[in-house]
Amino acid sequence: MVYNNKAQLGIEREDGQHILVLEEAFRQLLPETDCPADMLEAIHRGEAFLKNANDVLKQATTMPEENFWVDPKEIKRCAPIAKTPKNIMCVGKNYAAHAIELGSDADIPDHPLIFTKPHTSIAGHGQSISLQRDVSEQVDYEGEVAVVIGRQGAKIKKEEAWDYVFGITLLNDLTARDLQSRHKQFFLGKGLDGFSPIGPVVVTDVDEVALADERLTTKVNGELRQSAPLTDMIFDIPTLIHIISRGMTLEPGDIIATGTPAGVGKGMDPPQYLRPGDDVSIYMPLIGTLENKMKE
Repeated sequence: MVYNNKAQLGIEREDGQHILVLEEAFRQLLPETDCPADMLEAIHRGEAFLKNANDVLKQATTMPEENFWVDPKEIKRCAPIAKTPKNIMCVGKNYAAHAIELGSDADIPDHPLIFTKPHTSIAGHGQSISLQRDVSEQVDYEGEVAVVIGRQGAKIKKEEAWDYVFGITLLNDLTARDLQSRHKQFFLGKGLDGFSPIGPVVVTDVDEVALADERLTTKVNGELRQSAPLTDMIFDIPTLIHIISRGMTLEPGDIIATGTPAGVGKGMDPPQYLRPGDDVSIYMPLIGTLENKMKE
């Protein structure tokens, strides 16, 4: 987030009405420990950071009048991670109904379909996103849950995968369908500047039990377009981490976007692509709402 013209870390209270500014809270309540400069540094500190942040939060909760608490209206949200260690890793057709709406039963994959998006595609919650009208007339939305890796690892076993997760967030895998079709691959159509809004927060201490009852929804201008439980994923999060890491080292701060449910604009009859002024909001109860308005 940006507060007092400075990028900072914060913790949003469960009521959504207050933000704890971590740098100021560390300075006053944990003066012997420096606050991480950004999320990547916090992730690299691992359990030590999470313990310090939790200790500070517990103390600060008893001091609601102190100046390290601010109104969310006083801050500007940013993407939790502005530049990932490597490209964002994304999973295509990971919900059977989505694979079918863009093709047929034959398009349901037997193995995860992995592609990537560059860090220059990252945007934050609340940021206006250019539809890149000079290169595309068919920009589509794709609401997704994204996993943030917390520890370096390779050849990670499925049963140990959650030990390598720092947290989860939301991601809008914006896609220029015409570019995707024209170039016969995903990278250009999905990698345009601003085409990976991420946020609004990263939720830590999450596992399969916490996600079992979660439902992902996407609305365009308030109209419900996508809605599915995370249990509809063909390849669940531990499976994805296991498969991706079999021959590739995952690093702290890496992001894996886990795929989108049915209901994208291309799958409608007729297709309904995004237009300037459209508002796209992606919601999951555990995380909150990632919202962005489209512009020319």
